[in-house]
Amino acid sequence: MPKEQFREADVIKKISHVSFSIDSPQQIQQCSHLQVKMKTLYNQDNKRTPVENGVLDPRLGVSQKGSICATCNQGLNECIGHFGYLDLALPVFHVGHFRVTVTILQTICKKCARVMLKPEDGKVFSKKLMNPNLSYLAKKAIHQQILKKAKKSNKCPYCEFANGSVKKGPGLMKIVHEPFKGKKKTDLLLTAALDELVQATESNKELSQSIGPSSLIQELNPVEVLHLFKNIPKCDIPLLGMTSDSSDPANLIITRIYVPPACIRPSVASEIKSGTTEDDLTMKQSEILLINDYISKHMNTSGKMEIIQEDWDYLQLHVALYFNSEVSGVPLNMMPNKSTRGIVQRLKGKQGRFRGNLSGKRVDFSARTVISPDPNLMIHQVGVPDRIAKILTFPERVNSANIQMLRQMIRNGTDIHPGANYVLQKGAVNKKYLAYGNRDKLAQELKYGDIVERHLIDGDIVLFNRQPSLHKLSIMCHQAKVQPQRTFRFNECVCTPYNADFDGDEMNLHLPQTEEARAEALVLMGNRSNLVTPRNGELLIAATQDFITGGYLITQRDEFYTKEKAMQLATSMITGPDSDLTIDLPPPAILKPRRLWTGKQIFSLILRPNKNYPVIVNLATKGKNYTGNNDMCIRDSFVIIRNSQLICGSMDKSTLGSGTKICVFYAILRDFGENEATKSMWRLARMASYYMMNRGFSFGIGDVTPSQRLLEDKQDLLDKGYARCDEYILEMKKGTLQCTPGCSPEQTLESMMLKELSTIRDLAAKVCFRELHPTNSALIMAQSGSKGSNINISQMIACVGQQAINGKRVPNGFEDRALPYFEKFSKIPTAKGFVQNSFYSGLTPTEFYFHTMAGREGLVDTAVKTAETGYLQRRLVKCLEDLVVQYDGTVRNAISEVVEFLYGGDGLDPACMETKNRPVDLDRQLMHVQATYPHREQVKISSKDIRATAEEILARSEYSSSRNDFKLECMNYMDKVAKKIEKVETKYGHCGKVADEINRITEGQIEQFMNIVNEKFNRSTIEPGTAVGALGAQSIGEPGTQMTLKTFHFAGVASMNITQGVPRVVEIINATKQISTPVIIAHIEDNKSMEVARKVKARIEKTTLGEVSSFLEEVYRNDECFLLIKLDLDRIRVLGLEVNIDTIKYSICISKLKIKPNQVEIHGPSLLIIRPDTAKYGNMMNVELQRLTNLVPKIVIAGIPSVSRAVIAIDDKEGFYKLCIEGAALRDVMATYGVVGSKTTSNNIWEVFNTLGIEAARTTIIREITEVMEGHGMSVDYRHIMLLASQMTSRGDVLGITRHGLAKMRESVFNLASFEKTADHLFDAAYYGQTDSIDGVSERIILGMPASIGTGVFKLLHKHDDKKIQSVPIPIFDKFSW
Repeated sequence: MPKEQFREADVIKKISHVSFSIDSPQQIQQCSHLQVKMKTLYNQDNKRTPVENGVLDPRLGVSQKGSICATCNQGLNECIGHFGYLDLALPVFHVGHFRVTVTILQTICKKCARVMLKPEDGKVFSKKLMNPNLSYLAKKAIHQQILKKAKKSNKCPYCEFANGSVKKGPGLMKIVHEPFKGKKKTDLLLTAALDELVQATESNKELSQSIGPSSLIQELNPVEVLHLFKNIPKCDIPLLGMTSDSSDPANLIITRIYVPPACIRPSVASEIKSGTTEDDLTMKQSEILLINDYISKHMNTSGKMEIIQEDWDYLQLHVALYFNSEVSGVPLNMMPNKSTRGIVQRLKGKQGRFRGNLSGKRVDFSARTVISPDPNLMIHQVGVPDRIAKILTFPERVNSANIQMLRQMIRNGTDIHPGANYVLQKGAVNKKYLAYGNRDKLAQELKYGDIVERHLIDGDIVLFNRQPSLHKLSIMCHQAKVQPQRTFRFNECVCTPYNADFDGDEMNLHLPQTEEARAEALVLMGNRSNLVTPRNGELLIAATQDFITGGYLITQRDEFYTKEKAMQLATSMITGPDSDLTIDLPPPAILKPRRLWTGKQIFSLILRPNKNYPVIVNLATKGKNYTGNNDMCIRDSFVIIRNSQLICGSMDKSTLGSGTKICVFYAILRDFGENEATKSMWRLARMASYYMMNRGFSFGIGDVTPSQRLLEDKQDLLDKGYARCDEYILEMKKGTLQCTPGCSPEQTLESMMLKELSTIRDLAAKVCFRELHPTNSALIMAQSGSKGSNINISQMIACVGQQAINGKRVPNGFEDRALPYFEKFSKIPTAKGFVQNSFYSGLTPTEFYFHTMAGREGLVDTAVKTAETGYLQRRLVKCLEDLVVQYDGTVRNAISEVVEFLYGGDGLDPACMETKNRPVDLDRQLMHVQATYPHREQVKISSKDIRATAEEILARSEYSSSRNDFKLECMNYMDKVAKKIEKVETKYGHCGKVADEINRITEGQIEQFMNIVNEKFNRSTIEPGTAVGALGAQSIGEPGTQMTLKTFHFAGVASMNITQGVPRVVEIINATKQISTPVIIAHIEDNKSMEVARKVKARIEKTTLGEVSSFLEEVYRNDECFLLIKLDLDRIRVLGLEVNIDTIKYSICISKLKIKPNQVEIHGPSLLIIRPDTAKYGNMMNVELQRLTNLVPKIVIAGIPSVSRAVIAIDDKEGFYKLCIEGAALRDVMATYGVVGSKTTSNNIWEVFNTLGIEAARTTIIREITEVMEGHGMSVDYRHIMLLASQMTSRGDVLGITRHGLAKMRESVFNLASFEKTADHLFDAAYYGQTDSIDGVSERIILGMPASIGTGVFKLLHKHDDKKIQSVPIPIFDKFSW
């Protein structure tokens, strides 16, 4: 059957909410069709019929085709199954509710079953809990308060019974109660209870001798607990958190369990042996019934209590395993032989019901095969193999326009493309398969309204996807082009969004089945509509690799073409939709001695093939190899395009490729739309691939062979570098090496050597480039940016360079050396992983070994990073998925709580930003207006009049409703333009009319400029219904895959590392309280003076007594012993410490050593004597003295105890001093004299939150994530990061994007259950009687309802003018005025 169009259900049918509760035994009986009693499954007859009242009774539903249900007489497809129930011989604990069972027992009295709260407290809490508007989270919090209070109560306030602690006992699911725990042996209650026990056991001497306080511990079995729970008064039940009307704690103890329908536990007929293979649930129920029988038999025949107890334990175990087969704490002797899948296992995990079958499903009408490139396909096309096209079908309804085509398709049948596979005639129930039968007759009988399932044909709308789908551009809509090959083909320009390459990648293709789905896919997911990434508005679909190389070579300065070649290149564009395109070849650049066209002229035809073509693009930008002096750049890398003519500059990756906003296709997209941008991309692809095929572009060993001069220069560099390294090693040995701040001599040497050796490779690369010929293929690829980099070439030709492992030189793998080949303690470059050979010359064995070490690290790093970022992205999406921009401009979640009042602070769409974070590139826009609209008839405006003219234009009525930021930005820019023109007027004012042409601007141009900028501002406003949460999550998660895992960045000084990369993002997003590298940056009041900086550092950095002591000695005399401490006054002075002997004495006295002031004696400015306390340690003086000797040096005498060190750093930009402080003491640092508190920042979000509040924490999150992203060269629009920070802090607390944070952000049970800890959330929801109102995205997907996101935000109403609504009659009592 073809899929029906989705129509929203009528109001009556709509699911409004889902309630969770625990069914009572009576409800279980009411919902069931029969009681299951028999433990055997099948009768002992030949047909193996199921036993009546057994677990496989036919009345429970059917699990095989052809069977009929005995209850509803329906087949497998129609019968939904029917429940049964079985009674347990003895009650048992529920494994899912075991924790809350213990909690309730801790709350209630074990005699009268009342909640152990004072009556007045009980009333207050009851009132709070019975509030109908109380949220799920608030209810849980109140329940925790009740539990805390009730636990403290040892005596029941109602019956004064002694209650002690209740906890899980030894063994499987045992509960013990210790009524006298914590009481002294002399306690009257305890002694009275013990005496009672002794009297009871007088006749048994052995028993009476073993009696002690441990004998009073009671084990609470399920029967006792059930009795207690049944006795809990109705008024006390809400105090347990069970606030719904039907709640009853007695339901937590299992006396009766459901037997699920047969269809969810089918019996599979075994092919190997006779009989059937039964499902785990069926077997477990059978085992429960077997144990039931045993218990009943023993109880009826008055069996031994031990046997009954053992069977009861087995019953408890099997009921627990039935629900959760991974239950912990099963005794070894009871451990089942093979593991089974319980109900919980069916729900949880990636393959469970929630994630595997409800949140995501397998689909029909999809195909998967290998992908290949095809530059002849257009940007929006995908080549589909004909064998796939014959299987994927689209249900097309017959109408007057397509009847002839469909008749021909039916005649072609299933094997000839384009054919059809099925026909569904109007009014018929079954489809007709076209592989057999008389197709001509069917074709002739075809009539309007029939449905033909035809093959996929050219132009069909398909969805194309590559996994992992990290962002929305990983699945886009293309148009099919059926081809005879066996792989999917697409234009290489579209590789970037899919992150695809052609080394064996496979991709998926889906064929939408309704006209609505096709329309929606084409408009919303069409790859022409998704040329830019919502991450930051950069172009993603643009020229790559060969196309860039071709474009680069065509536009070189010395590239000239004869008429034949020029026309040949131009005609390569004439194909497909451009087959009737007129191309105006421009006049040749050189007329004599021969007519020649430049490559730049031919390239311009891509942008504007003829004079009537509407695309007039303007661009002026620096290329990849720009040196300086604008258009006079010696490498011809300053691109100027005026009115679609390439005036100067060679095109490269920055002006043709993806991931940039100065690309020529980006300018076309912003000014002329997506169709023109993709057309010009396609033209470039055609021309560049044709040019490259004819010119030839190969890469061989000749391209990487170094010249003799290069080898000499390289050797010279190596000799100098090695000599410098030897000097450093010698200096360190002598002890004359100047240490960098906060580093030991060894660390200093390592950093200096690493720096020196890195320089060698960089210099070798420069020498290499100097020597290579401009026609070198590797050089062309690196310079154009199509593939490879300078480092790659230098490694192939000159020198591979230093191998870094974990950001350092190769560590010691053996004792004091990296490999046994080297000498011990050797620090020379070759012994620590420096590879001086190139790949061309070949590596020595040791070099090769070091190189493999670095390679292995890269592989491990990639594997770990993939898993880490995948999980990070899943958590982000789950927490942000329901954030939507509403029609009032606010960003709200599913239950309409405001997360941001205005998205990103300005309500603009990140995908529409032309420059960094702004919607219009004003410089380019003005240049475009000046070039396109010269307005020669108007007079030039002088610099003085520009502002007045702009103000006058903005005051017009058409700008009355324009955005304020647009007006402000335009006015500021006009002031800038005015200053620029003023400089020109001052400089060239005496030159007459010629000077007027420089930076000429007229009123018409300003008007046009304002108009375009206003339109772009309005166009870049974010649309209501945009799923900004999901987009933000993807925009932060997707770059994470390109980040390195272990990276450190230095906070101003080489010695202070700050974790970067994926671990840092994970730390921020988890809102970790103890981060790995907490750093505080403190600004100093007098920041130019090193002396002041040292003093402030001394006030902050922890200094211990041991660090400023010359010596510390134990002195023993005949009559006394003491500790003698000599202070090093010079060191105190050098460190700038503001301490003296009196402050040190004070520090000793207030330390944790409990030394009294009379024990410390001061002798002069530098001597201290500490005497042990003779009264306390009279005969253990030496032990006390030893203790003091160990602990006194650790006493903090200056600084903040939690600051391990502070380093003075010099600011890179402005050159002033600041402090980098390691440790978590933001409040203390801000309060330190000499520190500017308002400029002090910390990278620990929790510390900022506790010190400065929630807004500061939000700003810190934004700053920290931005710094990490920028540190790795990733550009993410600040609006995404701001939204994430707002979500994390929206509840007034910093919540991590983890299962704990999500549980505080969301109240929806389905949302939480579909993330992690599925079973726990479902059991909790049942206990608390939670209701899920089904508002969020996850919940709606699970229940198959449209989410209120995107086009689901609004409803359409039709105004029927011809219909009149009847007036509502006034109720009878309202007619009278009282």
